Amino acid sequence: MRPTARRGVTPLYLLVFAAGVLVVYWTVMSAVRTFVLPRAASVALTRVPFVLLRDLFRLRMRWSRDYEARDAVMALYAPVGLLLLPVLWLVLVLAGYTGMFWAVGVRPWRAAFTTSGSSAFTLGFARPHDLPATALAFTEAALGIGLLALLITYLPSMYAAFSRREREVALLEVRAGSPPTAEAMLRRYYLIHGLDRLPEAFEQWETWFADIEESHTSLAALPFFRSPRPERSWITAAGAVLDAAALRSSTVDAERVSSAELCVRAGYLALRHIADFFAIPYDPDPAPTDPISIRRDEFDGVYERLAAAGVPLKPDRDQAWRDFAGWRVNYDTVLLALATLTMAPVAPWSSDRSPPFRRVPVTRRGRRRRRRG
Repeated sequence: MRPTARRGVTPLYLLVFAAGVLVVYWTVMSAVRTFVLPRAASVALTRVPFVLLRDLFRLRMRWSRDYEARDAVMALYAPVGLLLLPVLWLVLVLAGYTGMFWAVGVRPWRAAFTTSGSSAFTLGFARPHDLPATALAFTEAALGIGLLALLITYLPSMYAAFSRREREVALLEVRAGSPPTAEAMLRRYYLIHGLDRLPEAFEQWETWFADIEESHTSLAALPFFRSPRPERSWITAAGAVLDAAALRSSTVDAERVSSAELCVRAGYLALRHIADFFAIPYDPDPAPTDPISIRRDEFDGVYERLAAAGVPLKPDRDQAWRDFAGWRVNYDTVLLALATLTMAPVAPWSSDRSPPFRRVPVTRRGRRRRRRG
């Protein structure tokens, strides 16, 4: 469709052109902050679609009878959300350039929309007939290709991070059972390898925690990518390892191992930073005597079973409990909240006592209010 001739610049045309520029700029910067910026960034144009899509998936799960069915539904959540992002971005770019084409003289709105769509998808069936519109067409074509290229280059990075995460989660099943528990991990190491091999494991998991801290905040969809097997989860694996390190430092009667203490610190810092990204509230400086979700009788049960397996334990059980609680309090709240957020499978001392689901706030004001809460 051939555009009508321009009739001069008016304030309305300038306003529409500026609005189109702002929409395109906002969209491009959102894509850059989501896919390119190597740090955690809260991007409304990424957050809102994921939050709303999560609501739809939760509605779908009402018809799921068991955990396996719910897991199968939620396994699609992150991939679908990720593929919707470039569609949303292209729609916004299309809308922004439609306004700009209209402002420079491509009339009526249908012709402006057709020219914008032809340029965005490099179809070439609608050709601008003057220099300003031609320049806009070239820039829109470049942006359309660039946004798709961003997604294509983003996926290998994300799946590489996913593979690194899941490799350690799968190996943990061998050492800590399924679902993983700190008790099983300590008992098997004692019976098979000996406790002197635990420091090496804690060092590996310290590196793992540093890796997920970076990847699960800079790659916002990654926390919701579920493990290949329904009974596995990165967050329940993290909880089992942290509890094992806390028990090794507080309860096992052996030479002090700094790697266990460093593993706990690396773990709770990683989980807290991920919690910050999702506006999950927690006490950043808890007291060692603050309550935790683990009951004393649960701790006593683990103590007795480890003792029956021959694991050397400190004789002062009361002090061991206080020391364990002092370690656990650092990650207790965020561990349970992230288990709820990711709908983790049931595992002892983590997702089996998770709090009710709290919807991730959509607006910045809601995020600030959640942190204060």
